[in-house]
Amino acid sequence: MKKIALFFALMITAFVSQAQTAQTKIGYADVDYIFSQMPDAKRIDTELKSLQTQLKNQIETKSQEFSKKLQDYNANAATMLDAVRVNTERELQMLQQNLEKLQQDAQTSLQSKQQQLMEPVYKSVGQAIEDVAKENGFTFILNQQIGGLDVILYGDEKMDVSDLVLKKLGVTKPATGDAATTPKQ
Repeated sequence: MKKIALFFALMITAFVSQAQTAQTKIGYADVDYIFSQMPDAKRIDTELKSLQTQLKNQIETKSQEFSKKLQDYNANAATMLDAVRVNTERELQMLQQNLEKLQQDAQTSLQSKQQQLMEPVYKSVGQAIEDVAKENGFTFILNQQIGGLDVILYGDEKMDVSDLVLKKLGVTKPATGDAATTPKQ
């Protein structure tokens, strides 16, 4: 019985010793920085701005049409026949509802397009982060920021894998440039 107890004691000691020597390696990545360095980022931004401009122009055209009809109505409402005034008010109400729907549809369209364009980028960055973590023995890779808020309040720069992820993606950082393209130090 003493031999079994001693054996279990030795096994537990060995297990605890092994667990203490196995370290958890945690790294972090600045995903916004990674995206800003990718060639697709500029193309996606250009496409989204183009779509946004098209949608904005459509909304402005409808808004101007509504404003013109409203001005005409306000200028002539006192002299209109009741039937014409009621019909014009109904038309103005429909134009206003159509304008509001167009604005909502434009927002939905822009969000949908952004999601469509970013999905493959998110997948490739996610895969590259996973590959870098496995290749470099990281147990966890955290995002430096989420929604503009710092998740990592302090991190040793040696644990920042952002540049490794860019390298894995085949992105070459420019040597000089503005803040958005300046390499991480």
